[in-house]
Amino acid sequence: MAETGAATGQDAGASAPAAVPEQARGRGGTAAPAPGTAAPTVLEVLRRLDSGPRGLTEAQAEERLARSGGNTVPARRPMTWPRLFVRSLRDPFTAVLGCLGLVSAAVLAWGTASVILLLVAVSCVLRATGEHRADRSMAGLRELVATTATVLRRRSTDSAATAREAPVEELVPGDVIRLGPGELVPADVRLLRASGLTVHQAALTGESAPVTKYADDRPGTSGGGVFEQPQLCFQGSSVAAGSASAVVTATGARTRFASAQALSGGPTEASAFDRSVHGISWTLIRFMLLTPPLVLMANAALRGRGLETLPFAVAVAVGLTPEMLPVLVTTCLARGASLLARAHGVIVKRLPTLHDVGAVDVLCLDKTGTLTQDRPVVDRALAADGRDDPDVLHWAAVNAWWTLQLADLPVPDALDEAILDVADEDALLAYDGAAAVPFDPLRRLATAVVRTPGRLGRHTLVVKGDVEAVLERCVLADEARERLRGLAATRADGGVRVLAVATAERPARARDYTPADERGLTFRGLITFRDALTPTAADALGVLTGQGVTVKILTGDHPGTAVRACLDLGIPVADDAVLTADRVDALTDTELAEAARRTTVFARCTPTHKARVAQALRTAGHTVGFLGDGVNDLPALRTADVGIAPRDAADVARECADVVLAEKDLTAIAHAIGAGRHASGNIATYLRVTLSSNLGNVIAMLSAGLLLPFLPMLPVQVLTQNLCFDAAQLAFVHDRPHPSALRRPTVLRPRELLRFITGFGLLNAVADLATFAVLALALHGPGTGDDEAAFHSGWFTENLLTQALVMLLLRIGRRGAEGRRPGPVAWAAGALAAIGLLLPPSPLGPLLGLTTLPPVYYPLLAAVLGLYAAGLLAARKRYERRHAEDAPGW
Repeated sequence: MAETGAATGQDAGASAPAAVPEQARGRGGTAAPAPGTAAPTVLEVLRRLDSGPRGLTEAQAEERLARSGGNTVPARRPMTWPRLFVRSLRDPFTAVLGCLGLVSAAVLAWGTASVILLLVAVSCVLRATGEHRADRSMAGLRELVATTATVLRRRSTDSAATAREAPVEELVPGDVIRLGPGELVPADVRLLRASGLTVHQAALTGESAPVTKYADDRPGTSGGGVFEQPQLCFQGSSVAAGSASAVVTATGARTRFASAQALSGGPTEASAFDRSVHGISWTLIRFMLLTPPLVLMANAALRGRGLETLPFAVAVAVGLTPEMLPVLVTTCLARGASLLARAHGVIVKRLPTLHDVGAVDVLCLDKTGTLTQDRPVVDRALAADGRDDPDVLHWAAVNAWWTLQLADLPVPDALDEAILDVADEDALLAYDGAAAVPFDPLRRLATAVVRTPGRLGRHTLVVKGDVEAVLERCVLADEARERLRGLAATRADGGVRVLAVATAERPARARDYTPADERGLTFRGLITFRDALTPTAADALGVLTGQGVTVKILTGDHPGTAVRACLDLGIPVADDAVLTADRVDALTDTELAEAARRTTVFARCTPTHKARVAQALRTAGHTVGFLGDGVNDLPALRTADVGIAPRDAADVARECADVVLAEKDLTAIAHAIGAGRHASGNIATYLRVTLSSNLGNVIAMLSAGLLLPFLPMLPVQVLTQNLCFDAAQLAFVHDRPHPSALRRPTVLRPRELLRFITGFGLLNAVADLATFAVLALALHGPGTGDDEAAFHSGWFTENLLTQALVMLLLRIGRRGAEGRRPGPVAWAAGALAAIGLLLPPSPLGPLLGLTTLPPVYYPLLAAVLGLYAAGLLAARKRYERRHAEDAPGW
C-alpha cells in the first residue's frame, strides 16, 4: 500500500491539470461525500489532493499556503483599526452622545455640538487604539500556546518523509498528519490509518460520548450525515483515545467547523462582567434620555423658557454619561493581561475573562502536579511494633539497589527511587548482589539476593512488596499477622502508601532463584510513602486564602491520600468535608450544591463528577475556577466560570481553557487572581467615582435651573468640566488599589452600585447647594461685578474641586493609604483642582464665559469643601461597615 500510494502521489503530480480540481490545488480541499453517494477511497482522495502517504514537499506546502491562506478560522483573525473605530461608534454611550450632538447642531448650538462630538471622537479613537493594541498583544500571546500538529514533509520529491511539529496555521490540503490522544484535530481530514481511534466531536454535533473512527476503505455509499462517516474527522473535534495518520482535506474557512461557526451567527455567551457592565450602561442611558425632556418641561412650566434651554438640557444629559467607560474597561483589562503575561507567563485568552478570574472565590483542582509532585517520598520506616526503625529502611534500600542493578529494568520504580534518595550509599556497596527476582504484578513482590559481609556460604533474600503478599510468606502467628495487617491498614487510611520488607537466610547456591524461594521469611517492618509536596504550594495556598479563595480538591485518588496532602499543606479538612464519587451519585443537584459548600475533598472522581461538582458550586452562587490538563478534564473546564490549563496540557484542554499558565503552579493562579482584582477594582472605582459625582452635579443643575433666573452654568462650561473630569479619570488605569481591596473578589453588582451612587450623589448635590449659598453671600458684596458670570465661575471651580476630592476619597480601602507616595490618581486630582482654580482668572476664562472671583469666595469655599470631605469620609466609613461582609466591588 505504501509503494502504491507513493507512486500514485508522484504520478498524479504529472497530470495535475486534468486530475486535480482547483480547490484541491491550494484554494480549498476535497468535499465530504454527500449522503447516499459513493464514498471515495483513500486512493481517490489522495489523487484529488495531488498528495500521497508520504505527504507534501516543502515547496508544495509553501505554494499551497500562499494560495489558500493560513489554516485559521475567520472569526479569530484580528480586526483592523478602522473596523474597531466603526464598531466603537455602536457603543450605547457613544450612540446616545452622537444623537445629542446632532440635536445640539440642529438648534444651532454649535459650541455644545462641537464639544460633544469632540468627546465622541476622543472616546472612539482611544477605545479603538486600546482594543487594537490589545488584539495585537493577545495574538502575540496566543502564539506562545499555539497548537501544533505532527506533519509529514519532504525536502524534495525523491527524499524520505520526516515528521516534524508545525503550527496548525501552516497546514494545507494534502498534508499528511499524525494524531494522538488529547490532540485537537487541526483541520478536516480523511483517515489513512487508525488504531483504536475515538474522537470527541461535541462542538460539531452536540453528542457527549466519543465516536469511533476508522480508516474504512471499503467501497460503498456514505449513508447518514457527514459527521457519521467513520473515515472522516473534522476541525473542532479532539482525539479521546487511539492514534491515526490522516490527510488534510480542508483548512481555514472551508472546514465544517468554520461553516458551523458562521451559521451559528454570533459571539460566545457574554461573561458575568459583560452582563454587569451592559446592565449598568442601559440603566444610565435611560436616565440620560429622560433628562432633556424633564429639563425642558420644568423650565417651560416654571420659567417660561422654550427651546433656548435645549443646549443646557443636552449638556446636563452628557454630564451624566461616563464617556470613558469603554476606553477605561478595555485599557485596564488589556494592561492587566499584558503585565500578567510578561511577568508571570499567564495568558488570558479573552480580555473580559480577566475580570472573571478576579471574581473567582472557589478554585477546584487535582492534587497531583499542583499540591503534590508526581513522585513519592519516604515517610517513615516502622518496625513490627510500630516504632521507627532505620534498619527497615536499610533492608528496603538493599532490595531497591540490587533489584535495579540485576533485574535490567527499563525504568527504575518510583518507590525504589524514593528509598534510594534517603539511603546510605556506602552501606549498600558493602553487599555483593547475587541474583534478583523482579517485581511481578501477580506476586506483587520484588526480591534481591545478596552476599552478606562476614557470612561466607550464605545468601540473604531481601523481599519487598505488597503488605498482604509479604505477610503470607512470613513465619508469623495468626494473631501477629492480623496485628500487622491492622497497623498497615491504619497507615494506609492516613493517606500513605505502605510496603512491607522481609528477609530470609539461605545456603549459597549457583542455580537461579525463583518465586518459590520466597517462603519462610522473617518480617522486618513497613515502609510508608507520601506524595512529595510541591515546593511553592504552601505559600501559594496562603496567598489564595488571603485573597478569599477556597480550594476544593477533585481527584481520582483514594480519599485518604488527598486528605493527607491537604493536612501536610495546612488545609483543614473536617470529618464531614470528604465526599467520594459514590456518595456524589446519591445526591440530587440541590443536595450536592449544599454539600459542595462544606466539602473540601471530592475523591474517586470521574470527569462527569468533576463537571457536576463545578456546576453545583456555581449553582450555590460561587464563581468557580477549574485547573485541569487532560482530556478527562474537558467537561469541568467547560462547566467552570474560568477554565485554567498549563501550557504543557493536552492540546484540547489548553484550547478549551480561558487562562493558560506557563506551568502547573498555584502561584501563577494567585498572581492571575490578583491581576484580575486589580483591574476590576480600578473599573469599579472609576464607576463609583464618576457616577456619584456626575449624578450629584446633575441633581444640583436641575435644582439650580429651577431656582435661578438664569442658567446655572452655560452648556460649554458643563461640557468643559466634564471633559476635564473624564481626562483626569483615565489615571485610574494606572492606579494601584489598596491591598485590602484585593482580599475578596471584586464583583460588579448593578443594584448595589446604583444604591451607592445615589447616596453619594445626593451628598455631592448637598455640597453644590451649599455652594449656592456661599455664592449668594460672596456675590452681594462690593466689587462683585456680573453676578451671572461670577456664579458660573464659582460653581465651575467648586465642581472640579469636589470631583478631585471624590477621586481621592472614594478610591482607597477602609484603612486609607497612609505613608504612600502620591500616585497617578493623586497627581490627576491635583491637576483637576488646579484647572478649577486657575482657569476662571486665566485668559481662557472669558472665552468660556468665566470671570475672576472675589477673594471672599475662597475661604467660604474652603469651609464648604472641608465639611463635604468630612461628610464624605463619614458616609464612606458607614457604608464600608455596613457592607463589611460583602465583596468590595460595587
